[in-house]
Amino acid sequence: MTRSRIVVFAKAPVPGKVKTRLIPALGADGAARLAAAMLERTLAEAEAAGVGAVELCGDPAPDDRLWDRYRGTTDLVADQGPGDLGERLARAAGRVIGEGDRILLIGSDSPDLDRNHLRTAAEALDEFEAVIHPTLDGGYALLGLSRFDPSLFSGIAWSTETVAEATVERIRALGWSVRIGRPLRDVDEPADLL
Repeated sequence: MTRSRIVVFAKAPVPGKVKTRLIPALGADGAARLAAAMLERTLAEAEAAGVGAVELCGDPAPDDRLWDRYRGTTDLVADQGPGDLGERLARAAGRVIGEGDRILLIGSDSPDLDRNHLRTAAEALDEFEAVIHPTLDGGYALLGLSRFDPSLFSGIAWSTETVAEATVERIRALGWSVRIGRPLRDVDEPADLL
């Protein structure tokens, strides 16, 4: 299996700035605590997958002291940088693939995404140029790539039920092979907490 880098995209768990759609159910502090717990779990699962380096790609910038508690649980800490989600994801994917690694882009919102999913996705990149695990709400919990093309991230209607479908269409339009994993749950809305 060729080396893959797991890049975890996350917002710092600051009350009122993270998991804002959960604030009506949990309050600002509760939503931030949940975000912190989910991030810690995601980093632990990424490390346990054993497929390569684990990078925390944070917002705000990683030189911010908000990230200090995570520095010992990840190999690298990077800045997402400016722009919409697509621009930030494209920048990370282009950088990692340009450095010679394959990439597994994940967030910290899916309690279903574990070390086994990550291992299986990394192994799939030996055979496929892309692998995706959609989420039940139409987004994706994981996008793995062995090649880079910015069209996978531009003009996507982020945070909608069409994200995974549009991404798969673009992968196929590029003529790349893709493995589509089973849909996973994620936690974005109060109903997801159940």
